[in-house]
Amino acid sequence: MKYFISSFIIMLIGLIAAFFLGGIAAMYVTFLLVVLEVSLSFDNAIVNARVLNTMDPVWQKRFIIFGIPIAVFGMRLLFPLAIVAIATGMGLVETLQVAIGDPEQYEMILKSTEKSIFAFGGAFLLMVFLDFFFEEKDVSWITILEKSTIVKKASLLSHIELTIAIATGITLGHLTQDFSVLLAFMYGIILHALLSMIDNAFSNEAVKNGLAGFIYLEVLDASFSFDGVIGAFALSSNIFIIMIGLGAGAMFVRSITLYFVEHKTLSRFRYLEHGAHYAIGILAVIMLMKINIQISELITGTVGIGLIVLAFLHSILENKKELLD
Repeated sequence: MKYFISSFIIMLIGLIAAFFLGGIAAMYVTFLLVVLEVSLSFDNAIVNARVLNTMDPVWQKRFIIFGIPIAVFGMRLLFPLAIVAIATGMGLVETLQVAIGDPEQYEMILKSTEKSIFAFGGAFLLMVFLDFFFEEKDVSWITILEKSTIVKKASLLSHIELTIAIATGITLGHLTQDFSVLLAFMYGIILHALLSMIDNAFSNEAVKNGLAGFIYLEVLDASFSFDGVIGAFALSSNIFIIMIGLGAGAMFVRSITLYFVEHKTLSRFRYLEHGAHYAIGILAVIMLMKINIQISELITGTVGIGLIVLAFLHSILENKKELLD
């Protein structure tokens, strides 16, 4: 419980602030946003824990301490403002004034850029999933797929992940006939490849490079936050209510991450990271599909949590089998 005390305190402060911003209704919306963020980012916590397990303890602490204000103020407030500012040519201060004074216009501008946002986030998350799917693993979950002859042979090919991702981007470009979507998708791939290059250059066999890992986790968090930030406007057009709700949710995700790291949860439940990465793969596909069709965040969150629950239960069953044997 100690891991979640700070998150509950932040949520309580956020709910009180929401009350002064809009009364009981604003408090309720804020709570719903917390639930939305946690449901969409639970798999993010698992992947965060996986990366943090390979990082130096100093950088683990830095991620927890500095990652929180970046997640709350950077990704849930400044980042959407920056997107609108770039799209309109306005300054950040002017954009903030529009967001406060005319939230409907701010929402409209942000949503006008959502295709590029989904393309960028979808590309980055797709690379995260493909890297995990094709890497050599000691444990397999869905063996009929992961141990298939096709997957085994494909895993031996150089840059198979990058090839699949680029082919997906080209297909997306043909389907949408939108150069900005294609460009955003390629930026997502390039950013993932760049972070991997930095990590490979400065990491050793046991410890992941701290700075590269920190940046990777922040970009991963941003990719997960896209869905939540845009979907949040279905509940509120007040950017401060959105920031409070999603920020408090991000705090819970950090707490879950810390719990997983210190309790070696991924080691105890062998299929948990498999479930998280499959959820990430599906989230990537959903984000790319949302470029042309409307898909509820409720579906996204339910599918993600459902896969993780299945992986968790399967891990428990396997652990019990080993004890009986």
